[in-house]
Amino acid sequence: MAFKSLICSLVPAFAAAMLFAAPAPAQQVEGIAAVVNDEPITTLDVRNRMMLILTSAGIQPDEETLARIQEQALDGLIEETLQLQSARDFEVEVEEEEVTESLRDIAARNGSTLEEIDQDLASAGVDIETLRHQIRAEIAWQILVNGRYGSRVRVSDNQIEVARERVIEGASEPQVRLGEILIEAPGSGDTSQAEAAIQTVFQQLSQGAPFPAVARQFSAAPSASAGGDTGWQAISQLSPQVQQIIAQFSQPGQISRPVRVPGGYLIVALIDRRDSSVVEQLELIQITLPGSRITEDARSRLSRAVGSIESCDAVETRVENIEGVLVTDLGTIGANALVDTIRNAVTGLEPVEATPLLETAAGLQSFVLCGRSIEGAGIPSEDQMEDQLRGQQLSLLSRRWLRDLRREATIEIR
Repeated sequence: MAFKSLICSLVPAFAAAMLFAAPAPAQQVEGIAAVVNDEPITTLDVRNRMMLILTSAGIQPDEETLARIQEQALDGLIEETLQLQSARDFEVEVEEEEVTESLRDIAARNGSTLEEIDQDLASAGVDIETLRHQIRAEIAWQILVNGRYGSRVRVSDNQIEVARERVIEGASEPQVRLGEILIEAPGSGDTSQAEAAIQTVFQQLSQGAPFPAVARQFSAAPSASAGGDTGWQAISQLSPQVQQIIAQFSQPGQISRPVRVPGGYLIVALIDRRDSSVVEQLELIQITLPGSRITEDARSRLSRAVGSIESCDAVETRVENIEGVLVTDLGTIGANALVDTIRNAVTGLEPVEATPLLETAAGLQSFVLCGRSIEGAGIPSEDQMEDQLRGQQLSLLSRRWLRDLRREATIEIR
């Protein structure tokens, strides 16, 4: 649903739902909803944030939903206040043009323009500053987290290799692309609030609210910023609990009921499925002694020559004294394009190793492996894998820091 039509469809529902808790006219004076380290959050701030959540998540509100949205709105404003207070402490300033540029990116992803978003929000009664405040806090917090932890996060070559091999291994199996919404619950104690929240989210999804928008607003998982999209994953690498869930899905678009998982409550959506798309790519040099030139002496000399190759650049030099030998650089070729005999011969070779001499229709042949790589949809490069691992570590450190700030802050809910 387009951003504008989504807002237009929600305004009447929101207005009607707000009647459930509307105060008497004489009481419509803006008050203080919370105080964070002596900085107030007004009831107007909360109402504006509620409206922004509802319009962006596509939720059709009722009395129970509004109560949950109010909690979500206040909680988000408290965290943003802590983030912006920390930014001031570290003298981090976010220029208004940075916020505007981020808004332009949001508009482009929604097939809209900055002016149209501004107009659509205004027509829904949402102050654009509500969205700008949220983006300003996100930018400031990202700068702070990168500044505090960026130089400390180390990703070793071994970590990259192990993670990439895991991805490659998974890519050779059937894969699924999932959406997830995680509502965190305390490890011990009362989980009723989290359980009620996940049920409310599930109800809204059942009524047609867009999964990505709901995930962005409510999910506590790192995938929330991507609309809950976890990317392609091998089924075998998923937790047994999630494997059981997706085994019940027959087609993309299906959504699970909430389930209890370590850390909270989870809803899973099946975005897509696919079979393995991995292809092994081999860089090969072919050495051929035509059948008409084969002699016992030539066979013996060629066998010794291919066994002594130490560099792909020196292949021709190694065999140049053997009359009739042809050297052909095959370039990069998919292993699945090779005939079984050759494919089996190169399997297990290390780079710059040659196969034993093979009797083929062309004569005597050997194949030198100069390089091996895996290609296929969803397989990251080493640089991409490093970025992913760094991002995961920074996300974890960010959440820990924010929890510490919240624990140390003086927060009064009114």
